[in-house]
Amino acid sequence: METTKLAIIIGVLLIALFLLYRKAKQLQEQNQAFETRFKDVIDADKERDAVLLEKEQIQLETKELVESYKSKRTLYEHLTAELAIYEDELDMIEQGFYRPMFDFDTSEKFKDEIKQIKDTQKQMIKDKVAIYCNTNWTVGDSKSEGKKMINRGIRLTARAFNNECDAAIANVKWNNVNNMIARIEKAFEAINKLNETNDIHISPTYLEYKLFELRATHEYQLKKQAEKEEQAEIRRQMREEAKLEQEMLKAQKEEEQFQKMLDKAKADAQKASGEKLDKLNEQIAKLAAELEEAHAKNERAKSMAEQTKAGHVYVISNIGSFGENVYKIGMTRRLEPLDRVKELGDASVPFTFDVHAMIYSENAPALENELHRKFDIQRLNLVNNRKEFFAVTLDDIREEVIKVDPEAEFYETAEAQEYRESQAIRKTREHKETHSKKMDEFPDMEFA
Repeated sequence: METTKLAIIIGVLLIALFLLYRKAKQLQEQNQAFETRFKDVIDADKERDAVLLEKEQIQLETKELVESYKSKRTLYEHLTAELAIYEDELDMIEQGFYRPMFDFDTSEKFKDEIKQIKDTQKQMIKDKVAIYCNTNWTVGDSKSEGKKMINRGIRLTARAFNNECDAAIANVKWNNVNNMIARIEKAFEAINKLNETNDIHISPTYLEYKLFELRATHEYQLKKQAEKEEQAEIRRQMREEAKLEQEMLKAQKEEEQFQKMLDKAKADAQKASGEKLDKLNEQIAKLAAELEEAHAKNERAKSMAEQTKAGHVYVISNIGSFGENVYKIGMTRRLEPLDRVKELGDASVPFTFDVHAMIYSENAPALENELHRKFDIQRLNLVNNRKEFFAVTLDDIREEVIKVDPEAEFYETAEAQEYRESQAIRKTREHKETHSKKMDEFPDMEFA
């Protein structure tokens, strides 16, 4: 309701300011017309005096209009600032960045703090120090009736102020927290001003605890969201570890199968001769090579499952989804690291990712952190560090990777095959559509 009234007043002021501006402009033009009209007039003292008198009158009216415009402009700016307090969506640059007040490491501690703040407010109300009256009023020479009047006034004041605070706290968000603080402070000033004749006051300490509650509630919401993201990351890592375990068991089973096949082939070779023996020896050589490869794969799987820091750091891009010079620098502990890249490109983006580097490290998290630290200023998302996209050139990343690991394989260009093929198909379709329209419009002409 208050917002609507302010908006109407501001609208009326804008119309008044516009009319005043037009009137001042007309008077100024008349003044200039008089000066031009009598510029070359000789021996016209009487007419000149009349014109000068009219000119002085015009200047006086102009001065009054300018002063009226300035006063209304000041009122307009004041009301606009008041109205802004009730707007929920504000540009962060206009309202300033929020500075956290509390430093709790869990959301439960925030909940405990909010409870303590509310308990303190209740105690202040009970002790009659939150809202108080400095005058012992009497009604009809009755002190008891005067006390009843004061108590009713205090209760009404508490209800009005608490309702305003509760509304601000319930609606606080990341992009309006400073605005909600200003809203509570405005309510404090307005209600205290209305109560001046009754000498009833909301204490500054009670206001302070209401602001504590708002800030704690806001930071509690932020902490809850951060914990939610952390839990999601932990679950993702647990899935990674489970897949590593499965890969290790699979590699172990493959090695055992090749060992059995090799043992059987060797046993058969002891009983064979001639051409059959030659074939078995070829099979034994092939199985021995496959067994060696399976054994190496099994050892890698064991190492990565047991030493969870071992893994691959990858550098990938997706021109079709994110544009040029945007790269994701991530890490995976998969035995087959490209499986992770395929997952990223399965459903979340329209095109597959292109791989530029896949670097094995015994301490993959440390390597990933080092690259993230180096390019921290170029992060696309400066709020959530779990979003690992950076606005850098491939040469910059390559130079840093080679500093860390000179032996790392690094590809200089991205194919972006699906994206480029899609672009070509789109151009072909557009050409066909244009050609078809020309044929329909000019059926007797030939087009290339």
